[in-house]
Amino acid sequence: MANKILSHRDLIVWQKAVDFADSLYEMTESFPKHELYGLTSQLRRAGVSVPSNITEGNGRGTTQDYIRFLFHSYGSLMEVDTQVHLATRRSYITVNDEDRAIEQLSEFGRMLNGLIASLERRKASRESNNKRGAK
Repeated sequence: MANKILSHRDLIVWQKAVDFADSLYEMTESFPKHELYGLTSQLRRAGVSVPSNITEGNGRGTTQDYIRFLFHSYGSLMEVDTQVHLATRRSYITVNDEDRAIEQLSEFGRMLNGLIASLERRKASRESNNKRGAK
């Protein structure tokens, strides 16, 4: 039997996203000081935004709001993708670092898509049941 999700902290995707955001902080510690308010800040904020949007969506009152915030989280993943690539181009990180980050981003993307699909199915099922009950 599957474990019941009681909060966002029970979601594996949230747990992994928090770990990844933390690793972005470590990665950006070696960036040049002149990037502190540029790429360093952008990468950190986008990385923190991924688990934050999962949390906010989970705390909203409707499934539709939850799904909307999961899409925001996915958008933040895409921001990190671009920013990591730019960091590689600027030689702030290695190609191997970029490859590891992209691998994790792809995994998060699949997990978010799976969660979104699950919530959309649940929402459609509820709507279908409500329509049948209204007849």
